[in-house]
Amino acid sequence: MAHPIAPAATPAIAPISLKAIAPWAVFFGILLMALIYFVGAEQGATSLISGEDVHEWVHDGRHLLGFPCH
Repeated sequence: MAHPIAPAATPAIAPISLKAIAPWAVFFGILLMALIYFVGAEQGATSLISGEDVHEWVHDGRHLLGFPCH
């Protein structure tokens, strides 16, 4: 006599609340905005850091994202 195989119980996935995600979303949003600033605008009259160091570090990324730089 064949015994029927019972389906395996899948564990319930608990939903993540918005209160738990919000601080991480804000953190990564600020980090992304800082990265976009340094890649897209850190040069010339608007630069926060003097010299050409930051410009040279993000130069290829600037071209890849379509920002003009020279």
